[in-house]
Amino acid sequence: MSALAGIRVVELAHERGAFAGKLLADMGADVVVVEPPGGAAMRRHEPFVDDVPDPERSLTWWHYNTSKRGVVLDWRHPEGAAALRTLIGGADVFLEAEDPGELAACGCDDAALTGTLPRLVHVSLTPFGPTGARSTERATELTILAGGGPAWSCGYDDHDLPPIRGGGGHGYAIGCHYAVLSVLTALLHRELGGRGQRIDVSLHAAANVTTEVATYGWLVAQQTVQRQTGRHASATVSMPSQVRCRDGRHVSSGVPPRTPKEFASLLAWLRELGLESELPEAVFLDMGAARERIDLSKIGIDDEVTAIFAAGREALTFIASRVTAREFFLGGQRAGLAVGVIYSPEEAFEDPHFVARGMQVEVDQPQLGRKVRYPGPPYAFERTRWAITRPAPTLGQHGDDVLAEAGLDVARLRASGALG
Repeated sequence: MSALAGIRVVELAHERGAFAGKLLADMGADVVVVEPPGGAAMRRHEPFVDDVPDPERSLTWWHYNTSKRGVVLDWRHPEGAAALRTLIGGADVFLEAEDPGELAACGCDDAALTGTLPRLVHVSLTPFGPTGARSTERATELTILAGGGPAWSCGYDDHDLPPIRGGGGHGYAIGCHYAVLSVLTALLHRELGGRGQRIDVSLHAAANVTTEVATYGWLVAQQTVQRQTGRHASATVSMPSQVRCRDGRHVSSGVPPRTPKEFASLLAWLRELGLESELPEAVFLDMGAARERIDLSKIGIDDEVTAIFAAGREALTFIASRVTAREFFLGGQRAGLAVGVIYSPEEAFEDPHFVARGMQVEVDQPQLGRKVRYPGPPYAFERTRWAITRPAPTLGQHGDDVLAEAGLDVARLRASGALG
């Protein structure tokens, strides 16, 4: 049994909300993605299989639309608008990312939906929310990341270099996660006797509260964080954490030890490698392990605490220089320390941990006549199933079935031009 078995979602195809629909679909919801005639814009997004521009070979479309059923419907056409309202009427969730005011023209505005469908969970994702001074401003995934703040925190110690945009569509993905969390909460509320909910997700606001300390550091202390290579952006400069290993590969020495237990583990690792005598700072690791607690707020104030903390980073850097990147990663993990190898995306996907975790899922891809490996579940449930139940739909693949299930006259809709 899947976590969302029995839940029906109607999704208007849009790049801003596609990931939310995918997450719900892979959790078992019956997600019907409604595309306009000619197909969603995402079908024309690169990359394409074998670099052949084809709306049925876009890897972007394939990834963000797994487990969904597909319908083509011109909801701006009067007959199409009526059909969309019928589909929504049979759904638990209506997911859309249209610009504010777009849905009012087809009779799918808030008043029409919330007034007649009290159990519906209606969630929209817009750049700045549906109302307010900025609601009509244009935005892209890049400007969401830049204006919301995450891009400011991403980059290198050298601030002559510009900030770096996170890859993978993070500007939209962040908002989609908030949308899914909100949908799950609203469905639970409804099942406990409440009504449906109207959920507005501002992509800008979602990005802005996903800046770790940057936003709140400014609001509370008027401090501006600074970009640091592979480390948390902070108003205070921390020690570098990228280290070259014996085999020439780089690792992140991650979060240095902070507790007596962690200092003891690091010291034991150093001894296991026979390197304690070569690191003068090892004496401070011993001191850290012997303490009852280490007050990190005293760094820079208490000389002993400062020396102990610095010794942890020095020890990690020293160990890395003597072992391979893989040995450093595995040794750090065994010691309970948060360290990692710096991988390319392709290397990360092939890592034995990711394979064992189930992050490689083979899906039959009819366009290629073979299976294709997809990223697996971002989370694992104890008692319910996560699965990619089908590849992304081809254009209009399930239209006749979905419309007939809703009691709609497919022939009439086709004759009216509402199906494109």
